Amino acid sequence: MRTSYTEDDVILLLKDITGLVEPQPTEERERLIQAGRHYCEMLPVEYVPSEAYMEAYRDALKNYSVPTAAAVGVLADQVMRRKGSGVVLVSLARAGIPVGILLKRYIQKKYHVCVKHYSISIIRGRGIDKNAMKYLLRHHAPETLLFVDGWIGKGAILRELKKEIAQYKGVSSEIAVLADPANVTDYCGTHEDILIPSSCLNCTVSGLVSRTFLRSDVIQDGDFHGAVYYGELKDSDLSYDFIERVEKEFVFENREVGGNRTDGSGMEEAIQIAKAFGVDDINFIKPGIGETTRVLLRRVPWKVLVGEQDRDDPALAHIIRLSEEKQVPVEYYPLRHYKTCGIIKKLAEL
Repeated sequence: MRTSYTEDDVILLLKDITGLVEPQPTEERERLIQAGRHYCEMLPVEYVPSEAYMEAYRDALKNYSVPTAAAVGVLADQVMRRKGSGVVLVSLARAGIPVGILLKRYIQKKYHVCVKHYSISIIRGRGIDKNAMKYLLRHHAPETLLFVDGWIGKGAILRELKKEIAQYKGVSSEIAVLADPANVTDYCGTHEDILIPSSCLNCTVSGLVSRTFLRSDVIQDGDFHGAVYYGELKDSDLSYDFIERVEKEFVFENREVGGNRTDGSGMEEAIQIAKAFGVDDINFIKPGIGETTRVLLRRVPWKVLVGEQDRDDPALAHIIRLSEEKQVPVEYYPLRHYKTCGIIKKLAEL
C-alpha cells in the first residue's frame, strides 16, 4: 500500500485501490448510509480544509502537542511494562496509524528497542481483516500482538475487536489508545477527552491514505481490505509535521494515567443523549473530540453539543470553527465523560 509514511515507521497491510473507486460527496454518501448501504462500501471526497480551519489546526498543534506527547509516554510505559520488548504494534487504520508511529518512536528513544508496527483494517459491522490477521500470525506469535487506536468514543470498535479476536487463540483483544474518556480500557494515556491534533484532519495527517474500504467487486477473497492513496494532495501533506512536532515534546519521566474516571461508561451517556434528543439510532451519537471532528468532516451533522463547563475550552476551537463553516448549531449540554458530542442528521431531515 502506497503511503507518505516510510516502512521504518509502519507497514500497511492494505490493498491499494487507487483509481478503482470514485469518491462520493458527503450528502450523497449520507443518504446511502441511512438507506442501508454500509459506509465501508464508499469513500468520501478528501479535500484541503479552508485557511481559517487550518489556522485552528495549527493552534491545536501548538497548544496540544505537549499533552499528546505526555499521553504517548504514559501509554508506551504501560506497553513495555505489560507486553515487553517483543511487542508488535498493530494500529487500526487509519486514526491509529500516527499513534502507532509515535509509540514506536517513543519506545525506541526511551527503551532502545525497535518494535514492529503494522496497520490493518477493522470495520464496524464487517469485522477485522482476516487476511491481514493471517499474515500477522504467520510472522509473529499471537501473544506479542497489541492493537492500537487513537482514542475511544463510545467503544464500538473495541466491542467489534473483542467479538472478532475471540476466534484467534492467544491474541489479546485489549486496545491501547491515547485517550479513553468512555472509561472502558486501562490501556490508555489518559481518561480525559483530550484534543489529539491528528484528529482534526483526514488523509493529510494520515500518510495520504483514505479510510479503509470493503466491497466485493473490488476486494477479492484473498485481498487485504482496501484504501486509496491521495498523491494529488502531497503538497498539503502534514503527516510527518504532526509526528515530529509531538516527538519534540517527548519526556521520559511519566506520571500515572491522567484524567479522572467518571462513573458509568461512555456508552451509557451516549444512550442518555440519544433519548434526550429523540435520536433512535445510537450510531448517530458520536461523543468525544475525535468523533465530533469526524462527524463535521465526513458526515452530515445535525448539531454539536459542548459541555457546559467546556464552553471556553480552546481544545474545541477547531470544532467551533468547523461548525460555523458548515452552519451547524452548537448547543451547551451537561456532558460528563466528554467535552463535546456530534449528532448526525436524520435522513428525514436532509
